[in-house]
Amino acid sequence: MEKSTKVNPNKEFYGKNLTGIEIFIRSLIEENVEVVFGCPGNAVLGIFDALIDIAGSDSSEAKIKIVFARHESGAVLSASGYARASGKPGVVIASSGPSASNLVTGIADANMDSVPLVIFTAQVPTKLIGNETFQEVDIVGITRPITKHNFLVTKISELTTTIKSAFYIAKTGRPGPVLVDLPRDILSEKFTFEYPEKVNLRGYNPVYSAHSGQIKRAAEIINNSSKPVIIAGGGVIASNAFAELREFARKINSPVTTTLMAQGVYPEDDPLSLGMLGMHGTWYANFAVNESDCVIAIGSRLDDRVTGDVNKFAPNAKKIHIDIDPASISKNIKVDVPIVGDVKDALKKLIPLVKNLNTEEWLKQIKKWKEEHPLKYENGREIRVQYVIEKLRELTGGNAVIVTDVGQFQMWTAQFFKFLYPRTHITSGGLGTMGFSLPASIGVAMAVKDRPVISLNGNRGFQMNIQELATISAYNLPVKILIFNDGHIDITRQWQELRWRKFFNEILIDKSCPDFIKIADAYGIQSFRVELTSDVESTLKKALALRDKPVLIEFKTIYEENVFPHIPIGGSVKDMIEH
Repeated sequence: MEKSTKVNPNKEFYGKNLTGIEIFIRSLIEENVEVVFGCPGNAVLGIFDALIDIAGSDSSEAKIKIVFARHESGAVLSASGYARASGKPGVVIASSGPSASNLVTGIADANMDSVPLVIFTAQVPTKLIGNETFQEVDIVGITRPITKHNFLVTKISELTTTIKSAFYIAKTGRPGPVLVDLPRDILSEKFTFEYPEKVNLRGYNPVYSAHSGQIKRAAEIINNSSKPVIIAGGGVIASNAFAELREFARKINSPVTTTLMAQGVYPEDDPLSLGMLGMHGTWYANFAVNESDCVIAIGSRLDDRVTGDVNKFAPNAKKIHIDIDPASISKNIKVDVPIVGDVKDALKKLIPLVKNLNTEEWLKQIKKWKEEHPLKYENGREIRVQYVIEKLRELTGGNAVIVTDVGQFQMWTAQFFKFLYPRTHITSGGLGTMGFSLPASIGVAMAVKDRPVISLNGNRGFQMNIQELATISAYNLPVKILIFNDGHIDITRQWQELRWRKFFNEILIDKSCPDFIKIADAYGIQSFRVELTSDVESTLKKALALRDKPVLIEFKTIYEENVFPHIPIGGSVKDMIEH
């Protein structure tokens, strides 16, 4: 584990008797934690007081910033946004009972998307656990299926080792959320403070070094292919293997398509880029995979939104799968060469063994597909989300962090923004958590200082964590908040139209939709409303020019628009609806 090069501010406290709370704070300092997200609650007030005293003052050598969300669901999604944008574990502190149970969706979201979180929850005293004590829930039992691991600390002597283990597990192998439950009596007891340099966890030993024999087998298949396609997933981001991926793709002259979680790992303005594949991926990405003779999946789970009908996925291709999680390989798609290991390590070993392939005819075919089947939409007087996304891309040059909620605009962002850099599309992929964007953008803004942070929302999802406008206002975070208000529940309306009976009454919410401009004003946030296409660019320019403050823009968008291409659930490329 990496150690800070600066003088350890905890050194003078080693060997001293400290309370559990003090040990907890000193442990966060040992882990180089820079920011924690949480909500005040009776059982954690002592922790927050100690954080301010020990690591919260401007004079502290190990300053830890505290961000108080207005709801625990906001706190955990903010921590997730921070982790996704920075690559460091997001840290959450929550009280017991309902405070802990409010974290569940955010934990599940992080688990699905392999996001490193360390969540600390307060618990009733150990002797009262199981007695249905006031504000007691079995948060360890509740979260066991949705965490990478979790702990209940029952002895103060185990506190530092448990915290060290939690951070180690969250960051290593396939990253994920780890929960530590802290009974109140443990936090008030005293014990000698020593922080372990490393931990040995029986049964947990992630494989980082890719097997040389499997690498050679993969290289042989690649070198004998003429129509290769690389599918890059979120594991490329977790491994920081961007340079290796680009070198590999350019050496074998292979087109690259990415999953939603990997956008930006390969620049989407590059001729080899196919954009995103899958249910709402580009026509040419999906057909390239379908017609390929060699699919190289790198750090992707190959889930149902990517593959469609697994029996018809890349039917003519030899399949190579690189992933640090052995459980992800051949879980959904049976592969010819499984490679378990860190993506960066595997690519470094693979690059010297592969040839500079002659894929000229294959790339000509793909270029023809791109020309014949481009992404497109009809522009007009009424605002299309796609137009706003393209203008946003143009005005920022792609040098922004886009935090999307869930809905049609999420897919249009994936299609039209043309991401250039990793960790610049922050979104909920596996769980599809509505209400994700607003709180996640808070965490992103805490991690990113050199790029605009832009939160994209639908009118429904925005209201699910609307209270976090207070957090953004209180900390004056310069997040630009865009709301696409089509008067409907956008993607639900599309599914109703395409698959069911077009009964829209229950999903038409225009009459109950609040005045977002008045709400922004109530929170002291400057706002604009845009109803015509002709006003989109000028309003975006105004908002982006206000670099040191939050801004909210409501776009009144056309609701009849659907996201295409679209592969129906259970369908294959041959079932794709293009327009």
